[in-house]
Amino acid sequence: MNAPIDCTSTSAWAELEAHKSAFTPDLRGWFAADAGRVERMSLPLADLHVDLSKNLVTDEILASLVKLAEETGVADRYAAMLAGEHINTTEDRAVLHTALRRPAGMEPALVVDGQDVDSDVQEVLASMSAFAERVRSGEWLGITGKKVETIVNIGIGGSDLGPVMVYETLEPYATAGIEARFVSNIDPTDMGQKVKGLDPETTLFIVASKTFTTLETLTNARLARDWLWTALAEAGVAVGTDEEKADAVAHHFVAVSTALDKVAAFGIDPANAFGFWDWVGGRYSVDSAIGLSLSIALGPDVFGDLLEGFHAVDKHVAETPLAENVPVLMGLLNVWYVNFLGAQSHAVLPYAQQLHRFPAYLQQLTMESNGKSVRWDGTPVTTETGEIFWGEPGTNGQHAFYQLIHQGTKLIPADFIAVANPAYPLEDGGQDVHALFLANYLAQTKALAFGKTAEEVEAEGTTGALVAARTFAGNRPTTSIFAPSLTPQVLGQLIALYEHITFTQGVIWGINSFDQWGVELGKKLALEIAPAIEGDDAALSAQDASTQALIAYYRANRK
Repeated sequence: MNAPIDCTSTSAWAELEAHKSAFTPDLRGWFAADAGRVERMSLPLADLHVDLSKNLVTDEILASLVKLAEETGVADRYAAMLAGEHINTTEDRAVLHTALRRPAGMEPALVVDGQDVDSDVQEVLASMSAFAERVRSGEWLGITGKKVETIVNIGIGGSDLGPVMVYETLEPYATAGIEARFVSNIDPTDMGQKVKGLDPETTLFIVASKTFTTLETLTNARLARDWLWTALAEAGVAVGTDEEKADAVAHHFVAVSTALDKVAAFGIDPANAFGFWDWVGGRYSVDSAIGLSLSIALGPDVFGDLLEGFHAVDKHVAETPLAENVPVLMGLLNVWYVNFLGAQSHAVLPYAQQLHRFPAYLQQLTMESNGKSVRWDGTPVTTETGEIFWGEPGTNGQHAFYQLIHQGTKLIPADFIAVANPAYPLEDGGQDVHALFLANYLAQTKALAFGKTAEEVEAEGTTGALVAARTFAGNRPTTSIFAPSLTPQVLGQLIALYEHITFTQGVIWGINSFDQWGVELGKKLALEIAPAIEGDDAALSAQDASTQALIAYYRANRK
């Protein structure tokens, strides 16, 4: 295991410390004095136009950040990931989500640990596409011979956040008359609401669990199976015998899993199980078989276009010099804000309603990846790591939390995402509503960058204490990301962009961005506490005083 390079020991880190000690942000002054700033700091990334000019950096700071990437081996680490080296050190695994979107026939072929990864990936993609076409064409039928009209994906974490976000974003492409719904939470309300109004004869469930042991997913799968049997019986379908029940499950359930024995024990034909590999982390898996619901609802061609978008960014990162490498530069900017300017959170603000689940998706991607306090060799980190990602679509957020970003005491870097052409162009009395929408997108970054001085406020006639209240300090950093339209390719590019931003930060900090041991303890304790909730006094006595009191409250109030 190669020890990570301590970023704080590099000469670039010392340069950045010196920049910070003399740093006074002045976006107004920088823009006024430098006519080439915008052009120099606006970069292409496949179909994306990325404007970094409103960030709190000078050319000298950017040069030191790029040097930091060089000195910590970002490019080498990326090459090691692409080659299949076991950079997931705590689980001794390769990290190959980028292999999921390699084009068929790409040379040289990717062979890792003696396995032809390209062949494996293409085989699963082909089986997914073939199955999706069977469902979409009506060849696959429910137990009573009816075509599937609704698919319900049952998963959690990466097996839910990715598919539901992509489905919501690419909803305009769902033209086959098949609706997708998603169940993740073990709260029974989630399942109850998602099956409400469904016809059991036209519903297909996808159970997405690599090991087929995930507590939440398997609990919800059993609830869905019970609902299917009950609803079919209420519709007059014979499901009284074990054979009839098994036949119903075989017609209405498929799996995304590699545990074929457990899939079969549940009642799903292993021939209808679609696998993926331990080198795919859950939060990086939407472009694997976890995307089966997307291939069905949106179509294999749309899913293929999504993969094409991912790969375009993978290629950019692999081939573009660090000083022009958009994901690397954005990751470095995040390091600057977290480690030198004290930022603790990062807002992602899509001015596209279709991307309303994108910030939630990024929460898992970034915070599960980089929420670490030890480095990949087990030693403590040497600096702050991670940041809280959050956000909502504009203009909703403007009427909620933008006040804090504009005039609060916290530095909150923000990424603004927009497209030039909306999925649903509408007019209001001759006014292009999307143009009005984008005016807000542009106005917010302008206001955050340049603010409003007290003199400007007074010139408008404001006096007294109101002057201070209406003054905006400015120098609030933003990145603007523009695309022509929200196509499948563009969405793939956006997702991959943030994957590689996250990767860059992880390398700088020397952490393993591809494990998630922090979620394990709570899972283990939940299994120990569950019997206490159900009435096991011995299990109750083993709990701490607070947990005992809370369980007592539950027992007293549960009807």
